[in-house]
Amino acid sequence: MSAPLSGQQPRVHQWRGVIEEYRELLDIPQDTPAVTLGEGGTPLVESRWLSEVTGGQVWLKVEGDNPTGSFKDRGMTAALSVAVHQGAQAVVCASTGNTSASMAAYAAKARIKPLVLVPEGKISAGKMAQAIMHGAQVIMVRGNFDDCLKISRGLAEHYPVALVNSVNPIRLEGQKTASFEVVDRLGDAPDFHLLPVGNAGNISAYWLGYRQYAELGRSTRLPVMRAYQAEGAAPLVTGQPFPNPETKATAIRIGNPASWKLAESAASESGGRFASVTDEQILIAQRQLASNDGVFVEPASAAGIAGMLQDLERGESYADKTVVVTVTGHGLKDTVTALEGFGDVVDNVIDANVDDAAAVAGLV
Repeated sequence: MSAPLSGQQPRVHQWRGVIEEYRELLDIPQDTPAVTLGEGGTPLVESRWLSEVTGGQVWLKVEGDNPTGSFKDRGMTAALSVAVHQGAQAVVCASTGNTSASMAAYAAKARIKPLVLVPEGKISAGKMAQAIMHGAQVIMVRGNFDDCLKISRGLAEHYPVALVNSVNPIRLEGQKTASFEVVDRLGDAPDFHLLPVGNAGNISAYWLGYRQYAELGRSTRLPVMRAYQAEGAAPLVTGQPFPNPETKATAIRIGNPASWKLAESAASESGGRFASVTDEQILIAQRQLASNDGVFVEPASAAGIAGMLQDLERGESYADKTVVVTVTGHGLKDTVTALEGFGDVVDNVIDANVDDAAAVAGLV
């Protein structure tokens, strides 16, 4: 690397996390010190596979590249920063996994107590390991996510702990920065934005961000928002809560989304919609994305990919359109589900011999 010219300072910008990068656009107290792990700034990766399949230009917003491996870090930096600024000594959340991992990490950074409520037996080992390693006190509840959220609300109401689920509007302030990054990267908003939906905070946050950028004149249009739920946990599709939601896509196994009304507004105002996909479609899309584009996501994150493929099968066209698909969490979050159906993972076992390796690889 050549040295800068005499008298010039090198032009270096280290990503500072979403609060410092977009502070003037966030509705949080402006003197709030940022509790950050360098979240955000995630890549927008072109999907050659989906672009070829659709005849459009398809981009993947790869949120699994956040510090704890999911999009939750965007909202958690905001929620934890404000909670600490307001004097909180402990934080609580209900979680199917990613929220607990994120909250525990940011609580560790802030040196406050993290309290996690999870449905018994309904969290992947990877996400549980994250929460425990970051020092969370994990309480398993005989019930589902909605039961956990009800308890978390009660704890925050009656005890000195701050609730940091997406019912906390500060979470959405952090999460909306993903749409800022999309526009900053593409130069305008896409024609369509597709994503999975569980508790519905993310679609609400993206729409909030897109609208804000359009109002500021930083984009010339608003995208159509299309969101996809697992068939066994699709309250936004059916219009009715699911008392016993069930899906292998554990991150979206939620029967009564906390941000239901906001999500409905995002879909209707954008001319979008909700649709459901089966677990089989989700797992197939997860494998196809990994093998075609080199992007490994957890099952729930593939719901948007499965939804796009389903749209195409039903005659929907994305030709000549710019499309962003958010993939929300890293595949290493849940390797057990990812490997289901593969049988023996190792194809061949050979002696330490070059010719044997070439033979089983089909090179001779």
